[in-house]
Amino acid sequence: MAVCARLCGVGPSRGCRRRQQRRGPAETAAADSEPDTDPEEERIEAGGALCGAPGGRGAGPPPPPRCSLLELPPELLVEIFASLPGTDLPSLAQVCTKFRRILHTDTIWRRRCREEYGVCENLRKLDITGVSCRDVYAKRINPRVKSGRFMKILPDYEHMEYRDVYTCLLHRYRHILGLWQPDIGPYGGLLNVVVDGLFIIGWMYLPPHDPHVDDPMRFKPLFRVHLMERKSATVECMYGHRGPHNGHIQIVKKDEFSTKCNQTDHHRMSGGRQEEFRTWLREEWGRTLEDIFHEHMQELILMKFIYTSQYDNCLTYRRIYLPPSHPDDLIRPGLFKGTYGSHGLEIVMLSFHGKCARGTKITGDPNIPAGQQTVEIDLMHRIQLPDVESLRNFNELSRIVLEVREQVRQEQQQQENGPEDGEGRGQQSPREPQRGPAQPSAELPAEKGGESRDGEAEAAAPPAPEQPAQSGQGQPFVLPVGVSSRNEDYPRTCRMCFYGTGLIAGHGFTSPERTPGVFILFDEDRFGFIWLELKSFSLYSRVQATFQNAEAPSPQAFEEMLKNIQSLTS
Repeated sequence: MAVCARLCGVGPSRGCRRRQQRRGPAETAAADSEPDTDPEEERIEAGGALCGAPGGRGAGPPPPPRCSLLELPPELLVEIFASLPGTDLPSLAQVCTKFRRILHTDTIWRRRCREEYGVCENLRKLDITGVSCRDVYAKRINPRVKSGRFMKILPDYEHMEYRDVYTCLLHRYRHILGLWQPDIGPYGGLLNVVVDGLFIIGWMYLPPHDPHVDDPMRFKPLFRVHLMERKSATVECMYGHRGPHNGHIQIVKKDEFSTKCNQTDHHRMSGGRQEEFRTWLREEWGRTLEDIFHEHMQELILMKFIYTSQYDNCLTYRRIYLPPSHPDDLIRPGLFKGTYGSHGLEIVMLSFHGKCARGTKITGDPNIPAGQQTVEIDLMHRIQLPDVESLRNFNELSRIVLEVREQVRQEQQQQENGPEDGEGRGQQSPREPQRGPAQPSAELPAEKGGESRDGEAEAAAPPAPEQPAQSGQGQPFVLPVGVSSRNEDYPRTCRMCFYGTGLIAGHGFTSPERTPGVFILFDEDRFGFIWLELKSFSLYSRVQATFQNAEAPSPQAFEEMLKNIQSLTS
């Protein structure tokens, strides 16, 4: 009764008011003469007193007083809110007026811009970033006016807030950050969209000028997004030589977006198409047409200029991921620059898939377009090169490779028909001991049963040829006489070699076929491939660049991406 009385606000000597109203005068008098607590209440109160007593069995510290977020000081709430993801802050602003007012604190959004997108610039002390000096100012109205009147084309960031930068720029265009492949027919490309200062810029990555495969990548801006006003972002096309101009970005669907230029006259030059071609040739190839004496190469260059010029006003991009890496990979996968004869340098993605490795073209040409697998390496079949003098003989190398190809065919036929004996099953043993440059297995020829002449030679002297690769010194390497190479400055030592196939086709990707070749691993950042049928050598060098927002969410997503870009050009 005492508990009920306390809940109802009545003193300890009175009963429940509601119960008193229901009773008659006699019942009320009898109830007043009864004790206020029943035995059960006394037992509960006694137990509570015992637990709270200093010497009681349940002695312990009293529970801490409960505190609401609303009771915290504003500076502490600012620190708490700044540590939350920016996508959660709008929901938090709907809780109450106090939270909404605190979320207008600019330091919260500045921290979110820095931690989520890497924006370190101070809006109040901003240096011009993301643009060249010539782009900071533009002629006011008419370019022909020579009065010297200029207009600043960058916004006044002093009156802009980080909240606007986060919500109207970074969060709105977050889906276009990362690596993309433009749809430019067979040529493809590599676009990297990044947060650069208070801009979002799309940089087109270009290989170095042919044949300097070890030179760093070149890049030029295609578009940029930034805030010209507090509540709206401005998209500008950067193509051409007349400065930034009005553009548009449309997110078509997941992992795909398109850009459009609304002022294509900025792409034209006063000298007409001839001046545009000569300017493009200097930027693309680093030379003039008079310096290129090969007639077929001149035709390929002119064809590429005409084709790519059609895409200067509208482009569609599809997302690509960097290949996932594994500790057992032969080398670290990634992007490489490779020589492709008269087509110049192209970008290839090297990825590992269990018992094989694949090189997928990110940029392509009319023969093998972007998205196709240019080379495939069989990591189950090592090739032991002969000594340097024998290696100069192309026929000797050809004989070794063709013997391995015949062995691969026999093993594939056994897989289709099923192993008939234990020896056939032994040839299909897994190659875990060979998965890495530090573990070049010497047991591989023995697993192959010594079927090739090369295998018999290794059986006579088992580990000797493998020791240089194991020690990291490498074995001598030289191109056979008659094999052409765009770059004569290739490494003269290699770690190991594998059997592989290269994709060749006629113009327009007609009659494609895979031909045998040799994959040569030079070091962690360079490898080569000898195209046996073409008598040609391609040298590949790693793209030394760090890309953000380019990791695949899962291995399955990466495999699906490879299928998608290949199907577009098949």
